[in-house]
Parts: sequence; structure tokens; C-alpha cells
Amino acid sequence: MARYQATIAYDGTAFWGFQAQPGFRTVEGELRSALGQLGRGDEPLLAGGRTDAGVHAAGQVIAFDLAWAHPDGELQRALNALLPGDIACPVLRGAGGDFHPRYHAIKRCYRYRVITAPWPDPLRERYAMRVWPAPDMDAMAGAARDLPGKKDFGAFGSAPREGSHTVRTVFRAEWLRKDEDLEFWIEADAFLFRMVRTITGTLLQVGNGRLSGEAFRALLATPPEGRAAPPAPAHGLCLMQIEYPGGGP
Repeated sequence: MARYQATIAYDGTAFWGFQAQPGFRTVEGELRSALGQLGRGDEPLLAGGRTDAGVHAAGQVIAFDLAWAHPDGELQRALNALLPGDIACPVLRGAGGDFHPRYHAIKRCYRYRVITAPWPDPLRERYAMRVWPAPDMDAMAGAARDLPGKKDFGAFGSAPREGSHTVRTVFRAEWLRKDEDLEFWIEADAFLFRMVRTITGTLLQVGNGRLSGEAFRALLATPPEGRAAPPAPAHGLCLMQIEYPGGGP
């Protein structure tokens, strides 16, 4: 029996989130089904994050124990052959027996993509939120510069467990322009429930003039009293990477 670490990519459109839930199609459920055909039991997987329904991933990380007598590359090929078309395993390798993709992570990176176009684009909008008129990117970028640091982000999300704190450390928060697309990139040690989508939705209100930069900063200064905007839609969000000590996923 050995422990393996795998990077998982998926199109979240048809999933009810990552975590297994009875009666719903989930990413974890499909992974457990595939690994079960390779001799693993149906116990829960260890995962670096639990993405919501509709959220995508390029760099989710899982860990599992399996009795496998062949090279790691053969396990990766077998797993990919058994997974549905909207899930893939681009990286798989052996890991230390105590490796935990959640507790050992030091940084998580998400990207939210926004399309600025007057007309619908069904193919691109599968992975992005369309906004028109185009928001003021300079105003959003200015507000985003207030995010980095160790702060109470309680105005933008809830703690994953009742009674736990809402303080997180953000390392990077910036808007980038890619042709007609705007991308919001944010990196932190961890995130609250719906934190990235809520921050994005609130920044978009800054961009369309419904919220001032000063009001955005007030949400950071007084999180218990502050009320952020509704979260941006799930389909624009992608978990890009989870980093561990020593670098890399």
C-alpha cells in the first residue's frame, strides 16, 4: 500500500461540486469510482480544496492510498482511461505516507475570467462571465490592491467550520487584460467559503460604479458589519494551482 499525489483538472459544468454527495454527480464521486476499478476502496479522498458546483479546476490536488504493483506512469494511464471526458489527471506521482493535500498546502491560486462583449458567445461563456458595458478595470485594479495581507475577510465569505475564524493571508490580487477578457487572479494561504466569487462580484460593482473604492476598503476594515455583493457566477472561476513546500503542486 502506497500513497499517491495527483493533480486533477476538470470542467465543473456538469458537477455538483467536488465533494461526494449522495444522489449527485461530483468530481470526487467519479474519481472514487475510477479508483475503485483499480482496487481501491470507496473511502473519501483527501483533497486540497472543495470547489462549488460549476467551478472548474486546472490544478486540484488529491491524495489516495492504493496497492499498485506497477510504475506510477501506468497508474496514471489507467486512471485517465477510466475517468469521464470532463475529468483528467495530468500529473501523478508517489507521495510520503503522511502527505495531505489540504493541510500541507501553503498557497492556493484561483482565476476568475470576465468577457467584455455586447453579444453572447456561448462557447467562451462556458468558462467566463460576460459583462457589458465593460467595467472600469483601473477602478477594480485599484480596489484589488487593498486585498493583500493578513486580514479578516469575513465580509466576503464564511468559515468552512462553525466557530472557526475568517482571517486569511492574501499574497496576490490583480486584474489582467487578455484581449476582450479580464482576468482576476488571487492567491492566498486559504480561502473562505465563496470568498473568491464574492470578492469578484464586489470588485465588479466597483467597476460598474455601483460601489466606491472607499466602500470596498470599508468592507475590509469592518468585516462583521460589512455586506459584500452577491458572489459572481460559478462558471467563471477556476482553481489554477495549489502549492506545497519546495515549490510546485
